[in-house]
Parts: sequence; C-alpha cells; structure tokens
Amino acid sequence: MNNNDLVPGFNDEKDDTIKINLEKVNEKENAILILLNGYIDTYNSVYFQKQVGKIVAAGFVNLIFNCASLTYVSSTGIGSFTAFLKLVKPKGGDIVLLSIQPKVYEVFQLLGFSQFFNIKENIEDALSFFTEDNAIVAPVFPKVVSCPVCAKKLKAVKSGRFRCADCKSILVIDEQGAVSLG
Repeated sequence: MNNNDLVPGFNDEKDDTIKINLEKVNEKENAILILLNGYIDTYNSVYFQKQVGKIVAAGFVNLIFNCASLTYVSSTGIGSFTAFLKLVKPKGGDIVLLSIQPKVYEVFQLLGFSQFFNIKENIEDALSFFTEDNAIVAPVFPKVVSCPVCAKKLKAVKSGRFRCADCKSILVIDEQGAVSLG
C-alpha cells in the first residue's frame, strides 16, 4: 500500500536524511506503523514533525514507530516524539517505539526519556500494549535521573530547577521527569 493511500499528500514532500514509510495496522483501531530509516536531528525535525502531523490529521492516533533503521536521534528529535505524545494523548491515542538501536536508546536514557516512552522489542508487544488497560499510571516522582553533563545520578522528589552537585550545571526536570539543561 502506498503512503498516499493511507495519508493523502504524505509523499508530497521528501527529505533525504529520514525516510518514512507507513503500514496500516489492522489489529488496532486508528493504529499505524511508521517505519523510520535514517536519522532525526535539528535540521530535519521540522519535516519529521510535519509528516507525523499529517498522519494524526488523517485520524491515526495510535502510532507505532519502528526505529530499527534509525541510526541517530538528537535531543531535538526526542523532543519531536514528546510533541507527538502530547498530540495524540488528548485524542485517546498513544505512541510506542519499536526496536531502538543501542546507541539511539543511549540518547533516550541520557536525556531521561527511556522511562517516559513505551519502548517495545516487536510489533506483538506493541499491539499488546494498546490492548492492555493503560489507565494506571505510576507516579513520576521521586525519580532518579542522570545529569546530562557529567552523568551523576540525582534524586528528584518533584519537578523544577536544580543544580548538579558534581558539575554545578543547572538542570530542569519537568512534570514527566524529563531532564534538560536550564
């Protein structure tokens, strides 16, 4: 099936650094498999966000990103995934990331997002996630986070701005427990 058959106008724009292919997921309503090939950084993240925006506008709110061929994701790229989550959650949807390469997963971990996203190894686990009752949400805090500068483990009991005891960097921890430099 052609991408344009699933999402009208999807192939109208292209970016050579990230290729996106779509597959309909029949086992779950409003679900789509998004196969990513390449990398996501500051320069192509606007294109990436625009393309996923088209997918959501077409009615797909349960997004499964196959990251097996994703070679790199910058912090801006991870920010894109966060934006997608904020886009689909109010519509009753969710996202799952599949088959993340170790060096890409390391970026998710370093920035404190590995526990924030639903990361699965295969499509069967992703579909199980969507069919389970995910209404029970574990509290975010207290949470142990890593300083993005020196990797020191820090315990945060609430969101806010903090100073790393080792390197003195200012850290911002949001309500979801995501860490950024501030």
